[in-house]
Amino acid sequence: MTTKQNIEIIDKLYNAFSTGDMPTVLGSMDPKIEWNEAESNSLADGNPYIGPNAILEGVFARLGDNHEHFGLKDVKTHGMSDNMVLATLRYDAKVKATGKSYNAQAAHLWTLNDAGKITAFQQFVDTKKLADAEK
Repeated sequence: MTTKQNIEIIDKLYNAFSTGDMPTVLGSMDPKIEWNEAESNSLADGNPYIGPNAILEGVFARLGDNHEHFGLKDVKTHGMSDNMVLATLRYDAKVKATGKSYNAQAAHLWTLNDAGKITAFQQFVDTKKLADAEK
């Protein structure tokens, strides 16, 4: 895959996530994808999540259950070598249990295989903002 093709795949994933199109999001993943939430993130308790179903249940469903709203803002994708894409963005969300909102800086490092499927994800985020909103 070319860098441009990899960026297009990740851009398509973010567009699908923003519209709630989970079949497209999950369909972009390799069956053995390894997904890691940032250390100290409350969702990191399942690291590494292996496979789309584990990610759906352990990450996406919990985000939906725990938030009044959870959105991604200002997503910018950056092509890298070795079939990797870096995305810089912000999380705009409100926690149900506390009623607290947060706007947190984040970065996502994606790795794709030669067939264009995502094989790895690593999240980097301001975990203090997330934890403060959960208290």
